[in-house]
Amino acid sequence: MPVEVTWWGHATCTVEDSGVRVLTDPLFVGRLAHLRRRRGELPPPEAAVAEAVVVSHLHSDHLHLPSLSRLAPGTRLIVPRGAQRAVPGLRRLHGLRITEVAPGDEVAVDGLCVRAVPALHDGRRLPVGPHRSPALGYVIRGAVRTYFAGDTGLFDGMAEAVGPVDVALLPVGGWGPFLGHKHLNPDRAARALAALAPHSAVPVHYGTYWPIGMDAIRPHEFHSPGDEFARKAARLAPKVAVHRLGHGESVRPEVAP
Repeated sequence: MPVEVTWWGHATCTVEDSGVRVLTDPLFVGRLAHLRRRRGELPPPEAAVAEAVVVSHLHSDHLHLPSLSRLAPGTRLIVPRGAQRAVPGLRRLHGLRITEVAPGDEVAVDGLCVRAVPALHDGRRLPVGPHRSPALGYVIRGAVRTYFAGDTGLFDGMAEAVGPVDVALLPVGGWGPFLGHKHLNPDRAARALAALAPHSAVPVHYGTYWPIGMDAIRPHEFHSPGDEFARKAARLAPKVAVHRLGHGESVRPEVAP
């Protein structure tokens, strides 16, 4: 098959299309501030090997400077417009080729095309500062079209903004027990899936990090989103093959012949 997806946990995935590796929102630590990795081993060193890396927005669990520092010199790093101004530490990541994008922009990567698309999410670096950057998703187009949604809510015109896709990597939860409308829970993710109508989907962004000391607070929000999404997707988008991966597992999703 022409594409392989590996889920490393949270929003971190490797999409390999036509022999070119694109890494999404790398997060390679066991603890981040008040969050602890509760499931899955830390990604191995080879997880940081990629021709390009895409960052969906500036929150520190998606734009994580220590994880980005593990990338090899020469790696293309694609970030939202204004990221280098909002996060000065990006400019200290020597050797990376940083490209800032806004919705609609395209970047060529070794025969692939990476297109930035809108997302409904707060894209600012927190705590709140004076600079704003858009939250983004990305469509990686090679032999197939793979949509990485980043962190987003369900919004009007989502399918039109993203365009036709073959594989969708959709967030179905988060790192805490309370999700607002600018996130996809399993129900909203299934409705997004029905609108996008890809051939295959992989749920991500759940069951990895959880706040320290909150293990007993709504634990189903940590453990169950993947299965719940699969059940709802079977009802709302029955033609889509849903692949629920474990941490570090890979799949070669079904696409149209």
